[in-house]
Amino acid sequence: MHQSPDDFSTTRELEVLADPTFRQQVQRLHELTVYGRWAIVLLLWLTLGPFSLWALRHEMGLWHESFTWVAVRYGLADHYGATLGLAFCVGMTVATLIWQSRNIIWGLPKRDRRCLENQVLQIRRQGQSHPLWRWVCRL
Repeated sequence: MHQSPDDFSTTRELEVLADPTFRQQVQRLHELTVYGRWAIVLLLWLTLGPFSLWALRHEMGLWHESFTWVAVRYGLADHYGATLGLAFCVGMTVATLIWQSRNIIWGLPKRDRRCLENQVLQIRRQGQSHPLWRWVCRL
């Protein structure tokens, strides 16, 4: 019988799933994932965002004097790199907001929870040599 990587291979691992400490470790790993995503968004806004806005500084002055949506459209079209940079920053922010809102409102999907459980089991198997062990498996 072929087992998928999501299947737990031993009864020991199945017993671990019912362990409250294991559940707490899965929650910690999820929190680290949330913090990691927001850290990436912040890093994007602190690096790519200012360069993109700086490239549009002249157009922003024109928009301030006489704002029209056509001026915005042509200003963004003329500065393709800045437009891509801002679109990437906004896109990552919106994607992270939607992802986190979905998890808050409806909870983690079973697939995501299973992935987190597998990652925690892998962290436990590897022990202290795993980079996340200190944050996930601390007592």
